[in-house]
Amino acid sequence: MKLSLKKALMTAALIAAGSASAQKTQLEFWTISLAPLFNDEMNRLATAFEKANPNVEVKWVDVPAAAIEQKLLAAIASGRPPAAVNLSSDMTVKLYDQGALEALDLTDAQKKLYFPNTLKTFTFSGKTYGVPWYWAPKVVAYNTELFKKAGLDPQNPPRTIQTLIAAAKKIKDKTGAYGFMPNIDNTKMLYMFRESGLPIFDAKGKAVFNGPEHVKLVQQYVDLFKKGYIPEDTMRRGFTAATELYSAGKLAMLITGPQFILRVQNDNKAIYEATRVAPYPIDLRGNVIHTPLMGFTVPKGNRDKALATKLALFLTNDANQLQFSRVTKTTFPSTVKASTDKFFKQGGAGAVDQGKLVSSTLLKKAQDLTMLYPDASKLNKVFKDNMEAAMAGQKTAKQALDDIVKAWNASL
Repeated sequence: MKLSLKKALMTAALIAAGSASAQKTQLEFWTISLAPLFNDEMNRLATAFEKANPNVEVKWVDVPAAAIEQKLLAAIASGRPPAAVNLSSDMTVKLYDQGALEALDLTDAQKKLYFPNTLKTFTFSGKTYGVPWYWAPKVVAYNTELFKKAGLDPQNPPRTIQTLIAAAKKIKDKTGAYGFMPNIDNTKMLYMFRESGLPIFDAKGKAVFNGPEHVKLVQQYVDLFKKGYIPEDTMRRGFTAATELYSAGKLAMLITGPQFILRVQNDNKAIYEATRVAPYPIDLRGNVIHTPLMGFTVPKGNRDKALATKLALFLTNDANQLQFSRVTKTTFPSTVKASTDKFFKQGGAGAVDQGKLVSSTLLKKAQDLTMLYPDASKLNKVFKDNMEAAMAGQKTAKQALDDIVKAWNASL
């Protein structure tokens, strides 16, 4: 009898627990390619939000970068979007353009948590569509052994783009390894223009990036490509290929955010041990480093936008941004208070610590240069196709830029 009573009580307790769980609001937040390195930190955030909000259950989902846009659109279409989703600035522009994001209702006090230039990245038509999270100015990780083989001084890495290109040529000629792989795939040449102080649009909003200096810049990379000084898949696989080549010892200089030096550390210990880090060469005409910014957005179709916004603000608050930087060791907060922590001035002997310290000195030059313009997907394809044609020798640099500008202005 006692056993039956005990069993009945246990069953009732389980039913009650299940009922309580069913009554809780279920929230998901998505991130981009953080698993498995940062599982503990993401699960900590989920647990902490649940503790502060007892009627909520939070699930963290990590999605590969190549899949997140389509996965998000599918979730919105099915009526089951995540509460908050981590997007890069360029992804945010594309999804805003497709009407997939909610405008956030932020107070002035909430906005003041973030640096104005980072919040501006997620502001379109006067409304805020996301809150900024982490970023890191790019640096140059370089292989000291390949430098020595090429007769270069590892203690004196290139400080300008001109000396970087000269070093890259010498490395290729002397060792057979590529010197560097410029970030010029897709539409990244637009960022190169802006870093060089060259305009993209005029005061009337017309595209003007086919001037003599723009042509000269593109021609510089066309010549390097034709002469075999940069890898064949530069335009197709970009940074992914560069990281693979560097980790394999076939690339001497990797232009990268310091967080990606961790990949080298995981992929090839010997290459990592030979790696040192130098500042990214700044073109004084532009005096800026394009620094892509990550943020959290709230997708369309959320049943409780206020709660979703609360989660996005929690994930990106001062304390959690600082903790995330401590865990990654290589990224920087977009909040004012967290960015002043002494952690970001601590150096170290390893390349990861060097990358963090070098990148911290470049923060004052950092700016996300992602631009918003109508029909972005269509215009970006025109840009990409013509740049690839120029690299392949199917068009001259001038012809390619002229054709792009003509197509853009016809659309704009």
